Amino acid sequence: MIAQQCLRAAAALALAPAVAFPQSRTMNQGAYRMEITLERLESSVWRAVDPGLVLEQGDRVRFRYRTNFDGYLYVTDRGTSGKYDVLFPNAEAGSDNHVTASKEYQVPANAGTVFRIGGPAGHDLVYFMASPTKLGSVTGSFGGAPAPKSGLIPRCDDSILRARGDCVDSSAGAKPGEGARDLVFIREGEQTVISSSTPLIGPVIYQFHLAHK
Repeated sequence: MIAQQCLRAAAALALAPAVAFPQSRTMNQGAYRMEITLERLESSVWRAVDPGLVLEQGDRVRFRYRTNFDGYLYVTDRGTSGKYDVLFPNAEAGSDNHVTASKEYQVPANAGTVFRIGGPAGHDLVYFMASPTKLGSVTGSFGGAPAPKSGLIPRCDDSILRARGDCVDSSAGAKPGEGARDLVFIREGEQTVISSSTPLIGPVIYQFHLAHK
């Protein structure tokens, strides 16, 4: 499972608030586009990591998120224990979940808060829901999104990042969810791009399989 943890150390470990991000060529491609990047805290420095990286117990992580449309973001987690938690918005991670086109956001958004990896080995299933309009309270998998397979144990793909010695599970990372059948998933370096050739007329859900030991 992912637990929220407060950091009361040096300012270098704190999460920055949302910052303006310049318009890029890729942000103009497609009708609707969402970008998500997994970051891990390594020696007091946040680094983007492969979305399929098999994380260790106690690793501290966060997500970077950007869209080319205005809307609202909701994030929940189904841990390997089977428990659901609302990761964002909430009092610890940040209550303002409005996103503005071409700005980059961090989840958790509050300074001094991170997600800490814990629980039995397997795949946490993090549900991301993007909505053009603000919704009421949300719980679980947002109703209807499929749950992860039970007993799914991370496996290293020897063809990926072998030189660095990283363990990467190619079955982890961003995946389609309920209402996301028409979305296209593309890797751009460590970043995953989710795009739609047509405007989104309602909430759309996709999943991020977070593999850990």
